[in-house]
Amino acid sequence: MKEVGYYNGEIGALEKMKIPMLDRAVYFGDGCYDATTFANNHIFGKKDHFDRFYNSCRLLDINFTMSREELETELQKCIDANELDHGMLYWQASRGTGLRSHNYPADIKPNLMAFTVPCELYPMDKTMKLISMEDIRFLMCNVKTLNLIPSVQAYQKCIEEGCQETVFHRGDRVTECAHSNILIIKDGVLQTPPRDNLILPGITLKHLLELAQANGIPTKEEPFTMEELKNADEVIVSSSGGLCIQAVELDGAPIGGKDPKTLKILQDAYTRFYAEDTK
Repeated sequence: MKEVGYYNGEIGALEKMKIPMLDRAVYFGDGCYDATTFANNHIFGKKDHFDRFYNSCRLLDINFTMSREELETELQKCIDANELDHGMLYWQASRGTGLRSHNYPADIKPNLMAFTVPCELYPMDKTMKLISMEDIRFLMCNVKTLNLIPSVQAYQKCIEEGCQETVFHRGDRVTECAHSNILIIKDGVLQTPPRDNLILPGITLKHLLELAQANGIPTKEEPFTMEELKNADEVIVSSSGGLCIQAVELDGAPIGGKDPKTLKILQDAYTRFYAEDTK
């Protein structure tokens, strides 16, 4: 199988798996998720992704009692059942199963769903074109919830316009993209918006900051504006599927392309880090 599904211990072909209609994820989107890639049958960035997943569960008051070791065992089953040795791993915890009601009993038991599917990392020698859109999402963007409708619509719009990502901004402040983080390089400094409640604390973003510091590139976490984004020396889009991708166009106008040396240092460092973590 190249597309493997999992639900509460049951594993099978993804297209044949079923979940209960009364799973709260179905009618409320009541849950959280995480996703990463795997290579050589190893989960990439496991500790960081598990940290974020368990934190999301905590912030949503989802009583996910499975230990990290138990979770890893179940997710590894999904990987091992896949005939491919690399791809995308997704998992989510819903609050549980029950008749539709906004409130929930204290003893409700979460459901674990996961799948592995084919996925190739976005090549670092390819670039991205971006569009921009006002950020109309709620104020819990730091939680990786299942509620992604504004992001879905924003990403669909960029695809329809022949682009690869949508940059969100609240007024003039840049936040993140539809399903990626965004960073800039200016005067040799790698800058990201603050990891507050307005953006997802991206694992790839975290790694980029760490790799920059390890390679002598200064970093800072401060808000930047749309104008500063347009005038940045380089613009980087980062996600689990595209680790450090150069953006070259925003709303039809050219951006970045002024500090390829620093960009290449980061890309090469991430390539080495990924290979080491999944060997």
